[in-house]
Amino acid sequence: MTQNFSTDEDLSFLKDNLQEVLESIQNAAVKANRSPDSIRLMAVTKTVKPLYINYMLSNGIGLIGENKVQELLSKVEFFNKPVPEMHIIGHLQSNKVRKIIDTVDMIQSVDSISLAKEISRQAALHEKSMDILLEVNIGSEEAKTGLDIRDINETAFAVSEMEGINLKGLMCVPPISDSESETRGYFEKTRRLYDELSSALKGKCEFSVLSMGMSGDYVHAIAEGSNLVRVGSALFGARRY
Repeated sequence: MTQNFSTDEDLSFLKDNLQEVLESIQNAAVKANRSPDSIRLMAVTKTVKPLYINYMLSNGIGLIGENKVQELLSKVEFFNKPVPEMHIIGHLQSNKVRKIIDTVDMIQSVDSISLAKEISRQAALHEKSMDILLEVNIGSEEAKTGLDIRDINETAFAVSEMEGINLKGLMCVPPISDSESETRGYFEKTRRLYDELSSALKGKCEFSVLSMGMSGDYVHAIAEGSNLVRVGSALFGARRY
């Protein structure tokens, strides 16, 4: 189910991967006339053992993302202290919100008003506020979760009024493509939507997070304005299920 690193050579491999990703982020930022410090690197830790997550944490990674609630909760107690900032980035069922409302710092994958309402309800019960991103199905793919572009404005305004929720921005996973221009087109479309919503919602919430880009396309995402990239396999190697 997980990677099986067991030697110093394996750990060196992880460190080399991290250095390569950091250099790629810096180069992409400079090429786009942006500050590398404006871009956050998230380590996506799906199927990765806590031992190797902790290795990354000890080498400067301060943000991790998990897809599944159960997997995140099974790892938390093994993380180095202080516990890193943690986000849920995978599809979240409403009945799982109560399990992570006191554990995660952000839910990036809010894809419906009903899910947002449950987050609001649980936040109120726990007397806290939860940072969220709206997930946009930017390619209008039937098999993917995420809000339809046609619904994003109405949803954003509704969510911005909910108690216990801090709407911080957008997240997207574009369609898989071998075309750089096509991939960048989806990222550009999401960034324009982010800018439009940021302006429209001024005074209601402050957009500050545009979560775009994964291991295969984060360089293109940075070129189009992403300020949070979600990198898994480029850091930890291909997943072994």
